[in-house]
Amino acid sequence: MSEMLFEIRDLRLSFADLAHKPLFGAAPRIEVLKGLNFDIPRGDVIGIVGGSGSGKSTLGRAMVRLLDVDSGQIRFDGTDISQMDEATLRPLRRRIQMIFQDPMSSLNPRHRVATLIAEPLRLHGFDQVAERVDFALSQVGLPLAFRNRYPHELSGGQRQRVGIARAIATEPEFILADEVVSGLDVSSQAQVLNLLEKLVSDMGLTLGFISHDLSVVRRLCKTTLVLHQGKIVEQASTQALFDAPQAQYTRDLLDAIPLPEVTPGWLD
Repeated sequence: MSEMLFEIRDLRLSFADLAHKPLFGAAPRIEVLKGLNFDIPRGDVIGIVGGSGSGKSTLGRAMVRLLDVDSGQIRFDGTDISQMDEATLRPLRRRIQMIFQDPMSSLNPRHRVATLIAEPLRLHGFDQVAERVDFALSQVGLPLAFRNRYPHELSGGQRQRVGIARAIATEPEFILADEVVSGLDVSSQAQVLNLLEKLVSDMGLTLGFISHDLSVVRRLCKTTLVLHQGKIVEQASTQALFDAPQAQYTRDLLDAIPLPEVTPGWLD
């Protein structure tokens, strides 16, 4: 078992620039991730921040293999998963889960909550599925009566809790949360963040937290990685980064966003 859950080496990813595709021949490529190198220790809660177009969501989706990369390594628990085909990767997907920004787009509106949570359990061959669904609901603080509801019958915060229950049901080691509180009101944000913090502690999770809200990152994350134009400009403990940012871009990012004074327990 590797001490580092993720080891990223010279990671590069590009997209076809279809807006400038010539009449004949392939479209030019736009490089989005430009040779990234970083590690995520087990048990870390790492914030991934940056301005619009910095590549933070692209990086997250590459790490959980929702996007194919051009080159480089994504070592998960010592195994390079960057070029694995889906059949080889499937057994590892139980250990790597994602919570999406908009649960309405990631939860099938025609399925009840119990079916949505049971889906990954059945896919990965778990037994006692109904019991595991009920346990996942209890872990995220939703009544068991919710198992028969449809997504449209839930509030935004409740839908996000279903998304979290779905992610933790397979007992993963790593969860990537991509802007999971950006569409919620302040009260629901606090509840979801408290829940994530509790699950990290109770389940021994490693969490990647992508957000544009630096005050939330400051409260939740142990370390922070700053991306700018597809490159890492700074990575440090969150306290050190906020107290004394080293990169000019990080200083500009912090200066551009009003940060309230944050004290322990402000979410409680």
